[in-house]
Amino acid sequence: MSFSQMLSMATRFAAAALISVAAAGAATAENATEIQLSYKDKKFDPAEVSAPANTAIVIRLRNLDAKAMEFESKSLKVEKVVAGGSDATINVRAQKPGRYEFFDEYNEKTARGALVVK
Repeated sequence: MSFSQMLSMATRFAAAALISVAAAGAATAENATEIQLSYKDKKFDPAEVSAPANTAIVIRLRNLDAKAMEFESKSLKVEKVVAGGSDATINVRAQKPGRYEFFDEYNEKTARGALVVK
């Protein structure tokens, strides 16, 4: 087998792998639990949300304040800066049952919430 044939085969394999990963990601997003969350005046609304266990979660966060905020959760292993007056999508892997705290890193003492997984 020539080098160009091997390169062509490797390229086709890589493309197929990329397509299957993208399809798996789309399937996961379709099966995910979607949670709507807003942020205003250094508070999350609602302050507590729930989701089923062992299911991917998509948090749609709307920052209604003029200033940026940083959604963070050490237990969920996510963090995302959300500009003032904008929306963000935060993808969370499927979790075991439990309570997972989140907060705005810029206002950690007042802006707190929790995701309860059942």
